[in-house]
Amino acid sequence: MSQTTITALSPLDGRYAAKLAPLRPIMSEHGYMHRRVQVEIAWFIALSDAGFAEFKPLSTGARAYLLSLVKNFSEQDSAAIKEIEKTTNHDVKAVEYWIKSKFEARPELEKAAEFVHFACTSEDINNTSHALQLRAGRDLVLLPALDRIVLKLREMTHQYAEVPMLSRTHGQTASPTTVGKELANVVVRLTAACAAIADVKILGKMNGAVGNYNAHLSAWPDFDWEAFSRKVVETPEPMGLGLTFQPYSIQIEPHDYMAQLFDATARANTILVDLSRDIWGYVSLGYFKQKLKAGEIGSSTMPHKVNPIDFENAEGNLGLANALLRHLSEKLPVSRWQRDLTDSTVLRNIGVAMGYSVLAYSSLMTGLNKLELNEEALAADLDAAWEVLAEPIQTVMRRYGVPGAYEKLKEVTRGKSVTAQALHGLIQGLDIPQADKDRLLAMTPASYVGKAAELARRV
Repeated sequence: MSQTTITALSPLDGRYAAKLAPLRPIMSEHGYMHRRVQVEIAWFIALSDAGFAEFKPLSTGARAYLLSLVKNFSEQDSAAIKEIEKTTNHDVKAVEYWIKSKFEARPELEKAAEFVHFACTSEDINNTSHALQLRAGRDLVLLPALDRIVLKLREMTHQYAEVPMLSRTHGQTASPTTVGKELANVVVRLTAACAAIADVKILGKMNGAVGNYNAHLSAWPDFDWEAFSRKVVETPEPMGLGLTFQPYSIQIEPHDYMAQLFDATARANTILVDLSRDIWGYVSLGYFKQKLKAGEIGSSTMPHKVNPIDFENAEGNLGLANALLRHLSEKLPVSRWQRDLTDSTVLRNIGVAMGYSVLAYSSLMTGLNKLELNEEALAADLDAAWEVLAEPIQTVMRRYGVPGAYEKLKEVTRGKSVTAQALHGLIQGLDIPQADKDRLLAMTPASYVGKAAELARRV
């Protein structure tokens, strides 16, 4: 069977392939190969500048050529590395051999070929490559997608800041709010979650087989390898990696920062699950209509249906993403003794976890862009819920010491259909100042929204 989007095992590379095009060059195996080449080249060039008599500084032309291998790295180059791997059965060694093959007919580089991958363990290359992938995936794809959702929600927050809406606590009618205020709650939560994702420092280590620079010091015992390693890791691209240096590790970088990043992403996703379910419910109540698209079908047998499928799609994919993110954050920081390989295959799925997240964000944005507020439905719902004014009436009664205020309102409202007339009759009989009576009599469910509009506009 040919490998096409319709035969792909994963829907990320099948049904939803087009939606994940920006992520694929970064988080795919090709992206992994690309970063491995970048790390090996950065280490190699840095070694030439370390002051060793055996490895003189590279010429300007050689440096430019080496950096071009990174800049122009193609899928054909990845395929060539995979071909070498068929013989080596070792993916990092295949990268090393591929780089050395690019030195042919270049005497300056051929002479220095043994300094490719010098004193490195595979994990020196792998952990930094994963770090570069994660940083790019986070900064170039994931966070921008979340930012678009925040901007859309903030726009809706301000647009609907003053539109009153009946609240529901425990599924029952409750003190009114505004549509904008409910969206503002999400904006504030999601903004904080995005900041937590952005604040995670992406770490890298290059300290040898068990983190002690053993091999490095066997070659040059008096050289400050830790300072050298830090410089390579922290020097900005393209001459370095632009990561945060991890000074202590076993053979592998401990992955604690990855767990922090995945947990932060999962928290953002959980907020969006909450939003997806709430919007789904508001569509069901008729608070929002959905813009129609010519030719779309909501049901194979019920022609009237316009399903909130984008929010359902988002919720489902957020769940898949979080299941993977939680496994990654729980498993990756655990390694037997100085190294076991259980992290290796798991790490190959970080793009899958990020992919399901980004797919969900895309669906959510599509759904949000389809929404149209149905103010008539909101107003009708409020007008049928006069019982929610029991709260302000009994609160004012308490202010003036009317005994049993809560109990009196409970008696006339709990579990009953409450009318404006019934409440107004109760208010008229209260022993409170006339000004407060008049204020309560003028109140409607739609006007009883506190400072919701102000809070929404402030976001």
